[in-house]
Amino acid sequence: MFSRWSNSHHSQENDSLQHESKVKELRAAIGPLAGRSLKYCTDACLRRYLEARNWNVDKSKKMLEETLKWRSTYKPEEIRWDEIAVEGETGKVYRANFHDRDGRTVLILRPGKQNTTSLDNQFRHLVYMIENAILNLPEGQQQMVWLIDFTGWSLSTSVPIKSARDTINVLQNHYPERLAMAFLYNPPRIFEAFWKIVKYFLDAKTFQKVKFVYPKNTDSVELMSSYFDKENLPTEFGGKAILEYNHEEFSKQMVQDDTKSATLWGFDDKRQSIGSEQSGPEVAPEPICIAQAAS
Repeated sequence: MFSRWSNSHHSQENDSLQHESKVKELRAAIGPLAGRSLKYCTDACLRRYLEARNWNVDKSKKMLEETLKWRSTYKPEEIRWDEIAVEGETGKVYRANFHDRDGRTVLILRPGKQNTTSLDNQFRHLVYMIENAILNLPEGQQQMVWLIDFTGWSLSTSVPIKSARDTINVLQNHYPERLAMAFLYNPPRIFEAFWKIVKYFLDAKTFQKVKFVYPKNTDSVELMSSYFDKENLPTEFGGKAILEYNHEEFSKQMVQDDTKSATLWGFDDKRQSIGSEQSGPEVAPEPICIAQAAS
C-alpha cells in the first residue's frame, strides 16, 4: 500500500513539474507583454488556458491571444455598474452573499426575471457580473459556481439561439476554467427543446459541468448538498435561506467594487487608462526577448 501511495505521489509531482514547464513554455511563446495584458497573464491564468486545451502549448497560445485581442477591444474591465445597472433591477443576475463549500463565488441567474430587450446590453451585464465574480474570488480560488433558477422562464423570455451561441463562445473561449459547475434548478419541460440545440455549442469540458437538478430527484438533490450548505442555500434552490435581492444595496456594493477593479487594472474611474492608449493587445517593445531560455 505504501508503494502504491509513493508511486501516485511521484506521478503527481511529475505532472506538477511538467505543468510548470508548460506554463514557462506558453509564457515564452506569447512573448513580452505590457500593461493590462501583462496583469492579465498571471501564471494561474496561463494554467487555465493550458488546462482548457489539454496542455497543448500551441493551442493554448492561440486561445490566449484571441482573448487578449477580445479584451483589448471589448474592455470588460472598464464596464461600470452605472452603465448596466438597469439590467440588474430585477436581480436576474447577481453575486450571491454566500459561497459554496469550497469557498467559491456564486452567481445566481434568474432568466425568468428578464426586464430588458437589448441583447448587447444584457451580454455586457453578464460579462460585468462574471468579471465581478472573479474580482471577489477568495485567495487561491480560480472558479465560480452558477445557480440558475427557472421560475417564470418561458420561450418568450429566452434569448435567441444565436445570442446563446455567441454568449457561450465568449464564456468558453475567454473565461476558460472559470466555471466549476452550473446547476440548472428545476427547468421546465419546454426548456429541453432549447437545451437540445444549445448543448451542441458547449465543448465537452463545459458540458460535463452543467448539472440539471430536480427537487424530486434524490441524486440531483444530493449533488446540490455536496456543493452547498442548506442553511446558506435559498429556498428557490432547495435550501433554507430566504433569498431577497435588494437592488439599492447591491448597487452600492457594485460601485465599491468598481473602485476596487479600477485600482486593480491601473486606471481611475474617469476611464483614463494609465500608460498607453493603444487599442490592440498591449505588447512590450520588441528587443527584450528573454523568453528563449524557458523552452
